Amino acid sequence: LTPGMRAGLRAGENARRRFDVAGERERHHRNHAWETDHVEASVKVRVEGHIRKPWITFFVDCATSAICGLAISPQRPSREGVLVAIRDAILIDEHHGPFGGIPTYLRVDGGKEFLCATVTDALGVLGTEIIALPPFTPEGKGNVEAVNGAIKKTLFAGMPGYTHAPTLRGGKPVDPDQPLLHFEAFVDHVLTWVHHWNHENTPKSLDGRTPRQAWDADPALIDTVRAEDLHTYTLERHGKPLTINNSGVRWRKRNYIADWMHGRVGEKVDLRYLPHHNHRVELYDSHTGRHLGPATMAQQATQEQALSLKQARRREADRLRAQLKKAEKNRNERYAAATRPAPPVPLDTMPEEEALEHLRTLDGFTPAAEALPDLIKLPEPDAALTRPLDPRTTPPSTPSTPPEDQP
Repeated sequence: LTPGMRAGLRAGENARRRFDVAGERERHHRNHAWETDHVEASVKVRVEGHIRKPWITFFVDCATSAICGLAISPQRPSREGVLVAIRDAILIDEHHGPFGGIPTYLRVDGGKEFLCATVTDALGVLGTEIIALPPFTPEGKGNVEAVNGAIKKTLFAGMPGYTHAPTLRGGKPVDPDQPLLHFEAFVDHVLTWVHHWNHENTPKSLDGRTPRQAWDADPALIDTVRAEDLHTYTLERHGKPLTINNSGVRWRKRNYIADWMHGRVGEKVDLRYLPHHNHRVELYDSHTGRHLGPATMAQQATQEQALSLKQARRREADRLRAQLKKAEKNRNERYAAATRPAPPVPLDTMPEEEALEHLRTLDGFTPAAEALPDLIKLPEPDAALTRPLDPRTTPPSTPSTPPEDQP
């Protein structure tokens, strides 16, 4: 057996792959190929009172090892985070730095958020070819994997709330009262580290140059796109044109309004949106494709109402969690301890009425739900009661003997 086979038999497939040989690709020129990937920060941060581990999406240029763009999410990123990172990586202005442009190729792993229709359509319009690598091949995107490993060792390891920090006996942290960073402070630390990587770090593969120096020394032309067009391409499009009415534009049972809509009632518009950003949409002329402007959701809930809704959802989740815990506790059967060979004796004995009540509750039986109007049919009304009576005459006396056909 080879050393890789022996390692695989001992520790599994991940250990076996450490003995594989991977070649080195030619770097080509800037923007020839990019690599992208997600990395979960091994740091706990505070997000509106909750403790979470953020995720970072990197876009790295293979020729210069420069981080062209990134997006940081408090939760596992979706296609919304990928679109935001693409926009940050491609744009070149005073807010995004000198790195960017349109890449020829983009290497991704098998993540569905990278291969969804929204992302592939956006990159297809820009002319970028997506190369989907086979699973479990980190060597296929070695540049972005190097960035992921570097930020873990040089940034996350020195931050408060580091999840891989040394612990005391029993798994207790060394400093249990260590204050955690807030999400905005964590983002600021990551952006500072990215600036250091691009302008001060000197990887061995660049012969002592920084990514910024390698980028500036590359004579390859950069294909750019206007910010307005890029904003359009990186938005998801609603299927069919919508009509502007007196209440704005109706979409997903919500009204979106804007000042520029005055005098345009009856016009057809195309709606584009960023996934999960329901508070704002972008509208375009359905015939020419010209951008008309943004529209915001009408009658948005106030911050107090949103906070009350979150608290109510949290209480409901706690109630269901307590019920689940109680149900799991009731499901466990307990038996009496024995000192001699004998069948197990259950300890969950109860009166018959209590057992029937528990059985009705667990089966979802409710007497109110069973009291249906047609469960017991009512008798037919008396024929004399259905005829209108003349108020000037006295009502007929009730017969002492009921008719034979009356039940």
